[in-house]
Order: sequence, then C-alpha cells, then structure tokens
Amino acid sequence: MCGIAGIVHTEGLKPVDPDRLRRMCDAISHRGPDGEGIWTAPGIGLGHRRLSIIDLAGSPQPMLAASGDAVIVFNGEIYNFRELRKELQGQGAVFRTDGDTEVILEAWRHWGVECLPRLHGMFAFALYDLKQRITLLARDRLGVKPLFTARLADGAVIFGSELKALLAHPSLRRDIDPLAIEDYLAWGYVPDHRSILKGASKLPAGHYQLLRHDAPPGPPVQWWDVSFAERTREKPADLEAHLLHHMREAVTSRMLADVPLGAFLSGGVDSSSVVALMAEASADPVKTCSIGFDVSALDETAYADRIAAQHRTDHRKRTVSSDDFALIDRLADMFDEPFADASALPTFRVCELAREHVTVALSGDGADEAFAGYRRQTFHHREEQVRAFLPAALRQPLFGTLGRIWPKADWAPRPLRAKSTLLSLARSGEEGYAHALAVTAPDLRNALYTDDFKRLRGDYLAEQPLVALMRNAPAQSGLDRAQYADLKFYLPGDILTKVDRTSMAVSLEAREPLLDHRLIAFASRLPEAVRVRGTTGKWLMKQTMRRYLPDEVLFRPKMGFVTPISAWLRGPLAGEALGLASSGPLAATGWFDANRLDALAKAHVAGRADHSRLIWQMLMLRKSLARLG
Repeated sequence: MCGIAGIVHTEGLKPVDPDRLRRMCDAISHRGPDGEGIWTAPGIGLGHRRLSIIDLAGSPQPMLAASGDAVIVFNGEIYNFRELRKELQGQGAVFRTDGDTEVILEAWRHWGVECLPRLHGMFAFALYDLKQRITLLARDRLGVKPLFTARLADGAVIFGSELKALLAHPSLRRDIDPLAIEDYLAWGYVPDHRSILKGASKLPAGHYQLLRHDAPPGPPVQWWDVSFAERTREKPADLEAHLLHHMREAVTSRMLADVPLGAFLSGGVDSSSVVALMAEASADPVKTCSIGFDVSALDETAYADRIAAQHRTDHRKRTVSSDDFALIDRLADMFDEPFADASALPTFRVCELAREHVTVALSGDGADEAFAGYRRQTFHHREEQVRAFLPAALRQPLFGTLGRIWPKADWAPRPLRAKSTLLSLARSGEEGYAHALAVTAPDLRNALYTDDFKRLRGDYLAEQPLVALMRNAPAQSGLDRAQYADLKFYLPGDILTKVDRTSMAVSLEAREPLLDHRLIAFASRLPEAVRVRGTTGKWLMKQTMRRYLPDEVLFRPKMGFVTPISAWLRGPLAGEALGLASSGPLAATGWFDANRLDALAKAHVAGRADHSRLIWQMLMLRKSLARLG
C-alpha cells in the first residue's frame, strides 16, 4: 500500500520540476513512510511513497521495466501476482524482484490495457510507456484505491492518491464546485463523479485513462462493470457451498503479506465471517482488534469478545470515550473534501489500534452492498412489490396524498412511522431509493440555500445521477438496481473513502476480501429469494456462516459504528454549532440562509429537535472549506 503522484504534459515534452513532484509526494507521506522515489523524463514525472508489505527489500518505486521501456508507480496489492508471474515467465518475461509491481509492468508489455481484467486485487497506478509515449492511469474494479486528477492551465495533467497531493501543486485552482456542495448536502460526501474543486476529478472505479503528450486527455474508459442481468438456477444448498468456496478463496488470497497481518472485528456478521475464515486458514491465532464505547447503547464489544473467544484470536480492544470529539479537526484534514459520515471517528480509532500490532488488516466491508444487507434494500424490495401490483397512475395520487398528510413521527414505534414509505411509494422505484439514500432531503436543502446559491446550482439535483445510474443498470429488478447503485455510488463514495483515508492516515493497509470481484459476480446472479427473505437481508450469507457463527451474531439487528454526535452538539460542540451561520468560511460563502441555520442550531442545542446530522454536515463542510481556502 502506497501513495502515488505525477505530472504529465499533454501539450509537448515540457520538463517536469522534480522539486514540485517531491512536494506532491510529501503531502501524502503518511501513505508510505518506508520509502520514496521520483522519476522524470521529458513531459512526464512520477512520484511514490512506499508502505512495504510484500518483497520488503526489493520492489522500489518508481520501477523501470527490465527492458527499460516502461515505468510504473503503483498503490495497492495484486493478489494473483504469483500466478501471473508464472504465466508471463512462460512467455519469456524475466523478473528481477519478488513483488507484484513488476508483474503489472510485464503484464502491460505483453497484453496492453487487456492486462487490467487479469489483475485480481485493489489498485490505482500510473504506467508510462516510453516507446509509445503514453501514460496509463488505472483504477481497480470497485474503487478500493483512489486516484484524483486535474488538468492545469498549461496543459499538464496532475494526479495523486489524495486531493492533498494535487493541492501541493501551486497551479491548481481552488474554486469550489457548487454542484459538489449540492451533492455533499444530499449524501454527506462528495461522490466519485465529482470533486469539491471545479478543476479536479476522480478516475471512476473500474476505469482507465490514456494520456498523450500531443493531445488533450481522452475520457475515462470503463474496463469492468458488475451485472445483475442474469440469475443462477442452482439450489440453495449448492449456492451455500459455492458461496463458502468464494469467501474462503477471497479471504485466504488476502492473507499474503511479509509483515504482521490481522483483522478488524466489530462483532457484526461481516467482520466476524472474515475472522472465522481467517482462523480456519491460519495455523497461528489471528490478531483481531475492536473498538468499544463508554456508552452502553453504542457498544458492541461483547459480540466481538464472543467471536474472538470462539475462534481463539489474539484479541485487543479499546474503549473510546463519548467525548472523543477533539478528533474532528484531524478528520477534516484526512479527507480534504467534506465528509460527514460520523463513523469515520471510530473507524480511525480501530485503525490506530490495529497499527500498533499489525501493518495489514482485513475488514468486512462490501457484503451489505453485494448480498443486500442494508435495511433500506429490504424496504425497497417490499416497496417494489407494491409498485408492481399498483400502476403509477393510482400510486402517485393515492400515496402522495397520504404521505403529505401523514404526521412525521420519528419518536413513534416503527410501524407507525409511515410517512417516508408513503411518499416513496408515490415515486418511481429509482426516485424512491435515491430519497431513501439521501441524508438531507431536497426540500430541506432548498430551504437552506440562498437565492444566489440556487442560481449557481441551476436545475441540478444531487439525486439525478443516482436515478440515471439505476435506470441504466444491467438489472432485472428494483432490488438489483438498488444493489447496483450501492456498489457503484455509495460504496466508493462513502465506505471505501472512509476506510482508505482513516487507515492510510496511520500507515495501515486495509484489505476488503468481501469485495473480491469473483465473489461480487457470484452475488449479482443470486435469486432475490436467497438475498432477501421476509425482513432478513443477506439471507444466503447468514445461512452459509451458521457453521461458524452463533445466531445471536448472525441475526441480531444491524448496528454499525455510531457516535454520540447529537450529545456533542448540545455540549462541548454547542458553540461551534451556534456559530455556523455567523462566522468563518461557511458564513463567508453566502450560500446558506443564516437565519435558517441559526434557528436549526438553536433548536438542537436547546433540545427541542434533533438536527445533529445536518449540523454535523455543516460543521465538517466549514472545516473543509477552511483547509481548501
């Protein structure tokens, strides 16, 4: 795991300043504390910071091919590099190192861009072909590893593993994209189709881009996608056997490392499944770690303790105080762009704990997206059954009217909280799911914006790209489309961004075995009846793992990392909440109605309402703007 950066001139072979490239790499030194290097040639410069995981003594980067005709900087891990190495040796390739970086170089030399589907793993890399004078930028299938790019006024394209690498270049303009603000208010993060800065972008997951010295950059090209368009006809018992095979293969392939390796263990289904399969495959106790809270309602460590005892892991845990709010300034610095998923705080703390004992940690991320484990997916599945039964001409007036008059009752028992369901049923499936996924609804966003910001935003709404993504998805059903959206939109924008930044902030490599692309392909062909059964999501995975995990872990309500931000914003952070509208970079933008923000903050601090999620979003936006200004 590493950090990469580079400069490519697309208007001739202009020289690259090594010091400028070195500053870009220094900005992401936390991603690679074990080594550094830069390489320049006319029109091109590549930089690297290394976190040594495999072939510790060898594989320095930037790495030049043995033939001298290609050079690469690479962030990630290729889990099948040994198999590819043998195949390439059979075709005459000669290797000088024992790592995976040189395998990518030789794969490019033999297969060109067709090498990408052969690479199993997580990666973002830049490879320069000296003969063809082209640069290949590539990102892994699901976007585990990030890659930011920007085109400068002089025609140069700069890139880096984090936005802060680009910010280290003095020619990068720092104009905020108002559409990114709309996106952020809707989702709580800036999705991968946009960047907080107008001039910057993110290479999409499963895409590559070719850069030449004599032409403007071409558009990114998709080289991988997941399809829900087909269904397997296998019996449930056979599906369980095949799922277990895929999960074992995914976990064991990610246990390859020349440094200490462990796992995160929350006590939920996904991390517990990964730990169980690691314990099965390992002769030594698996090193596990978990984070607990000093608020009992938020603490899951009892479940983690049970799994650790059952599988005899070398387990460590740490309790995080409910006043751990002092971390928020560091979080804002980690993410560069505004990021309001408050679970980033405990995620960072568990990465911190893991790094004290290991350099690589396996996580359970990805199973909810692949196997329909989110509650919103099961709700959507049932809503789609209603939509299929009632035509839109009947649904829209009936449920729309009921939804508008139904009282909003967040305090009531769940069956009585029908307002959002009724309003969702009045919409199309895609629109309903987009509204379910949004953390700030369009009407509230609109009420917060000033007229000046509304003119900047125009008629764009953050839900539009998600609705289009779902409508164009290779899918058969509404559940398929919801999962496709979660894999392509929510997963890279929120979950993988969170894990990458918090783990790399402490120089820890996080690996996601449940995002193995072969496992994802298997999951996408499953019949709906083994994904969702009644109100139980992830049904096939839970049945499969009953031989390893107790039912109280498999079938307990999903919790996830939560933090007491509502209490913080009424206590130690109350002053910051009340000052959002009146001072600082957020107020200076003129984008938000100060009176409306002030009223929301006062109502929350006084305990009359809970606006913690929105206030947290605005607080993280203010801190991010202060760093970007």
